[in-house]
Amino acid sequence: MKILLKSAEIIDKNSPYHFQKKNIIIVDGKIEKIGDFDETADIVLESPDLKVSPGWFDLRASIKDPGSEHKEDIHSATKAAASGGFTGMVCMPNTKPVLQTKDLVEYISNRSANKITSVYPVAAVTIDNKGEEITEMIDLHKAGAIAFSDGNKPIWHSDVLLKTLQYLQSFDGLLLVHAEDKYVSMYGQMNEGLTSTLLGLKGLPKLAEEIIVERDLRILRYTGGKIHFSHVSSPRSFELIKEAKAEGLNVTCDITAYNLALDDTLLASFDTNLKVNPPLRSKEDVDAFWSYLKNGIIDAIVSDHNPQDEESKNLEFDLAEFGMIGLESVFSIVNTIKRDIPLETLLDKIAYAPRRILGISQPVIKEGELAEITIFDSEREWEFTKDDIKSKSKNTPFVGWKFKGKPLAVINKGMYFINN
Repeated sequence: MKILLKSAEIIDKNSPYHFQKKNIIIVDGKIEKIGDFDETADIVLESPDLKVSPGWFDLRASIKDPGSEHKEDIHSATKAAASGGFTGMVCMPNTKPVLQTKDLVEYISNRSANKITSVYPVAAVTIDNKGEEITEMIDLHKAGAIAFSDGNKPIWHSDVLLKTLQYLQSFDGLLLVHAEDKYVSMYGQMNEGLTSTLLGLKGLPKLAEEIIVERDLRILRYTGGKIHFSHVSSPRSFELIKEAKAEGLNVTCDITAYNLALDDTLLASFDTNLKVNPPLRSKEDVDAFWSYLKNGIIDAIVSDHNPQDEESKNLEFDLAEFGMIGLESVFSIVNTIKRDIPLETLLDKIAYAPRRILGISQPVIKEGELAEITIFDSEREWEFTKDDIKSKSKNTPFVGWKFKGKPLAVINKGMYFINN
């Protein structure tokens, strides 16, 4: 199969063609030729603002397989990821059973081996994600676990966290943290603030996150090792992380695309698709998030893809499950809103940074390399509809949004996916 990308601007700081518009020939998954030439191909991709970058990578997604395949499975999740421009993604361990055995790690790797989007399993830190007893992390690492986390549950036990950081250093393992003091946030439904008071909903205070970020950084300072804080949602948390980075601690963090786009006043609609954890914060917080993105404190942007079916969402607000899907819309959300953030910076947050954090090699756009690329049009205007959702679940508030910037195709592992 021969694919031609016609007059595509290459955005890849590791490529000799960075910021150049070139024709690209890909044959059987390999970049055969880059340059200015006329040539025919089986498939020709062209667009007024066609761009190509190394394949995007999502650093936080829940797949629900095994155990809740009616919400999402590996096939539907990788299809949604490819539609969103992702050639790689991690999956959180909050499955049924929990991703805590070699067999389950290998199950994820094997089931996704022939999918265009590579899936990297993140194994559980503690048995059943209860935060009490540490899993056999060395065995899980050898089986293929890319990192360790309790997913959407915090490591509430300080001694468990301390021992985990010590244990992980034996193989340079990475800990992904959901920062939340469950006793402070108990029964919370949305961001604690004026809107939660007006709506009569119990709040999720930023304090619940900040306490754990500060505790974890103090323990990291004591033990050594490395921590990545997932879906951070408090300006104070980012300040603590900024100070830790300046001090030289091995710490990174990410933010969700939806926390850069939405604020808590939208919950006046009681739309359960807006019920997420961490919650949508205030407009002032959203402004602060963009400043932390601009100054480099935020390392990556993630989908925090969390599929929920109708039975989990079509309920009274306080009974509905947390979470929204996001794989198909990450780039379009942030590119539409991006304020004064350069496109190259946004691409760093969704392509390069996730791989740096995980220690995965970066794909490069040059002749002779296997193609792991995302093809997109950064200026195309389009409306996001339910037909654009490839996930089994449809729990997103972005249906009907007018976006600027669209992933058009991905090529990876000798396969290709082209959006409609």
